[in-house]
Amino acid sequence: MKTLEIKREIEGQITNENWVTSFDRDSESLRIIDKRFNKGVTIQLSTLKDKFKEDKVKALADVMRYVTEGLSLLGKEIQLKGNEKNIYPVIRPASFPVLAGEKELIYSEHTAETIVLYVIDHGASFSMIDKESMEKEGLAKREIEEMALFNVRSLPHPFKADKVAGNTFYFLHTDDGYDASRILNEVLLKEMKGKVEGELAVAVPHQDVLIFADIKNETGYDVLAQMVFQFFSEGRVPITALPFLYENGELEPIFILAQKKPKEDK
Repeated sequence: MKTLEIKREIEGQITNENWVTSFDRDSESLRIIDKRFNKGVTIQLSTLKDKFKEDKVKALADVMRYVTEGLSLLGKEIQLKGNEKNIYPVIRPASFPVLAGEKELIYSEHTAETIVLYVIDHGASFSMIDKESMEKEGLAKREIEEMALFNVRSLPHPFKADKVAGNTFYFLHTDDGYDASRILNEVLLKEMKGKVEGELAVAVPHQDVLIFADIKNETGYDVLAQMVFQFFSEGRVPITALPFLYENGELEPIFILAQKKPKEDK
């Protein structure tokens, strides 16, 4: 389906008179705003094409659930104390806007491609923590960071492995909203570093997947680049199409150029 068709399908599901939409043709994104709060959620329509093609009814239901859950939290005060076990980090692209209207979201630097924001988990959705809410409860940013990192380390990490041309790829997809966040688990990174025989590459193409790769040859880099780009283009919350190399406790973005050219027809 074309993005304009997906846009019309979503708008056709909106019955709340307080919700209005705006469409950005250049970025192919649809923003749904609750005019009572002048805040809303943004949907990247280009990432939904395959899902709508595969099962339009399910894809539309998933989108509307995401919208409804997100907008239902507007106007509600964030309570941090008493919810310490529900504070988690989320990874977002470095270009992510940290100013939400008049509120400033708290965040930490991560890599040249990514930043870390902090949220209160509500079960089916989460609210990003802003500076005003943090200071109102007498907490420091460092305390929020420590709680979030402690909680993400407690999450399970069941990987599925796949081998391609001598390279091993490990995929984590629990769909709990914090798959990419597990890249912040230093114990897990060090564990994977000790496990691989070649170079350790890591990727967070979108919020709901974490990829580790044991790269042993040039083909491995090619496969990784194609894989990460595909995940990035299909994710509901895209992060970065660039994978990272993990060396000496640091994540460095890598640019991979395809090594194999397609054969010419004879």
